[in-house]
Amino acid sequence: MTDEEFMHQALIQAKKARDLGEVPIGAVIVLNGRILATGCNSVITNCDPTAHAEIQAIRQASKIISNYRLIETELFVTVEPCVMCAGAIIHSRIKRIVFGASEHRTGGISSVYSVLQDGILNHTTQVTSGILEAECRQLMQDFFKQRREEQKIQREKIKQITRKSTDG
Repeated sequence: MTDEEFMHQALIQAKKARDLGEVPIGAVIVLNGRILATGCNSVITNCDPTAHAEIQAIRQASKIISNYRLIETELFVTVEPCVMCAGAIIHSRIKRIVFGASEHRTGGISSVYSVLQDGILNHTTQVTSGILEAECRQLMQDFFKQRREEQKIQREKIKQITRKSTDG
């Protein structure tokens, strides 16, 4: 499979997260050209701030191979990982990461920080970015647009209830 095909699989995971009401980020871990593990954001579902898509996939892959070292694996994720996930990528010794859309507020790979390639740590990870970038970005934009619209509707409902209670 190609990078684009693996990123399509990560997008499937991101849509799964979206359908659960989670921020739509998905990840797949590949070993020897085959998908080893998948993950989608489940922070809200699991009441766990560490339940990012990348962490979920890393946990699953580690259990499958019975080793926390994921040497020779590749991680495909729809959005640039945060610093926490970058740390997990380093500790698990993932060989390569491929991400779709950059994250200009919290990106831990290249946008805000360069945790994986700063040369200070004992492990570096190859990075490829921009794979299916437009699709990955659009999924995020659509999600947050819908969320803002839902919040606006909720605020209007509260205003109406407040008016009725003060008028009555």
